[in-house]
Amino acid sequence: MTRLCTLLAALSALAAPAATHAAPDQQPRAAARPNIVFIMSDDHGKQAISCYGAKAAPGVVSTPGIDRLAREGMRFDRACVTNAICGPSRAVMLTSKHSHANGFARNDQRFDNTQQTFPKLLRAAGYRTEVVGKWHLESDPTGFDHWDVLVGQGDYWNPTFLVNGTRTTREGHATDLIHANALARLESLAAGAKQGTPFALLVHHKAPHRNWMPCERHLGLFAGVTIPEPSTLFLDPAARSPAGALQAMQIDRDLTWEYDLKVPFAQLFPDRKKGNLDQWMTNELARIPAGAREAVAAAYRAENEALVAAFPTMDARAQTSWKFQRYAKDYLRTAQGVDDSVGGILDALDRLDLAKDTIVVYTSDQGWYLGEYGWYDKRWMYDTSFQMPLLVRWPGVAAAGGATKALAQNLDFAPTFLEAAGIKVPADMQGESLIPILRDGDRAIAGFRPSVYYRFEESKGPHTVPRHEGVATDGAKLIRYLDLKGKDGGPLLELYVTRFDPMELTNLADDPDHEGLKEGMLAELERARARYAVPAEPAAVVAPVAAPVQGE
Repeated sequence: MTRLCTLLAALSALAAPAATHAAPDQQPRAAARPNIVFIMSDDHGKQAISCYGAKAAPGVVSTPGIDRLAREGMRFDRACVTNAICGPSRAVMLTSKHSHANGFARNDQRFDNTQQTFPKLLRAAGYRTEVVGKWHLESDPTGFDHWDVLVGQGDYWNPTFLVNGTRTTREGHATDLIHANALARLESLAAGAKQGTPFALLVHHKAPHRNWMPCERHLGLFAGVTIPEPSTLFLDPAARSPAGALQAMQIDRDLTWEYDLKVPFAQLFPDRKKGNLDQWMTNELARIPAGAREAVAAAYRAENEALVAAFPTMDARAQTSWKFQRYAKDYLRTAQGVDDSVGGILDALDRLDLAKDTIVVYTSDQGWYLGEYGWYDKRWMYDTSFQMPLLVRWPGVAAAGGATKALAQNLDFAPTFLEAAGIKVPADMQGESLIPILRDGDRAIAGFRPSVYYRFEESKGPHTVPRHEGVATDGAKLIRYLDLKGKDGGPLLELYVTRFDPMELTNLADDPDHEGLKEGMLAELERARARYAVPAEPAAVVAPVAAPVQGE
């Protein structure tokens, strides 16, 4: 075994104790408890944010609102989720408990809204707590003085909201409606804050979730621009392991023409019946405001007509390239509305003289595939969906322009907010406060967690990504599939030296030269399972790899 493997095995085998919370004399004084504005988008990948390099389209994508947070606060470069799927990620954020502990591991479950959450604890300590935007937890919000949330997944146009339990439909685009609501709530909260009542406002955007419907002002964004194709766009989905062949989230096969790509299905296939998603899109366009409907049709008309004319002679690769361009542009256009909102909220905090007393966080409920490995969607423990953007501005605590490689997770938001408010962090919360990292940057990493644990459970849901769990350290990652057998008859494994293989293209699980690293990572996985009290798997859980699925 090489010296490198020996070193990485030693690092991954570290069993450092869990990080402790900051000492009482280091906590922000209770008399100066900060306000909290927590902004979360849905499915916003780091590669679509310019302060992270905008790798999807460098020099083309610009996100000045989010970039301002990076300039004035701290950027987390290795923040990640515990479960890369919408509802479970939100439940982790609220409870600071892994999915198995908070009871919400799949989107087909219902969040137990009677359990402990950080908004409840803040509210009990005198904070005014409010949430606007996407909720997506099936049960109603609890622990909030005011809530105004989308019903279910929510529509992009003319969405229905639940306002403290009462349904109301508003005309307009969801991103702009949520933003306007956030500004109105800030106006209201400012008066109480100036009289000594701090607040926590959660602003949860639907965008840029599928099916990527931009607001009118962004429909023409990136027109005439060619978005660079990822180097892995045409990668064999099973190149790393058989697990990759089981998914149904490929751009070439699984994106729908009308629902996802805004191309009238009948123009391409006049003799075929529409699928359910394409028919939904026809109905959706019929119900949006007439002006917006006309703008949408005009924005896509010329490109769609050119596609219809060329389609009979296009080969599969050309069709995939066309699909990628339309998909990537609509995703980036939809995300631009979120960045507009972030900038607008920061401006409002300045105008209301709240900025110096307010923690502002921007994040997403997970990352997202923008053509990497030929995919869209999320769910996997690969960094593209496992990692999330995280920017934190806290004047007087987080140094402006700072960056950190700390292994932060969405598990850590609740302890951070509670400690900032001077509230004792409950012992059953599984996250760690980020305040030492915010205060001291990478100097505090030595006392932080040595690895992060991940678990995905929704294999029978959309996109059929197999169940898996794993652990990641500073330089390596191990993924263990819970229902698939490897060559040795045990669970199928993937092993990556992420320090030198950031794209996670070379699976070393069966490489004898990396046996020591694999054993060290398996030991670290078991330590993480013990640390978080993950239930034992049934003895006969693994099964042979099934045949690849076929998309619609």
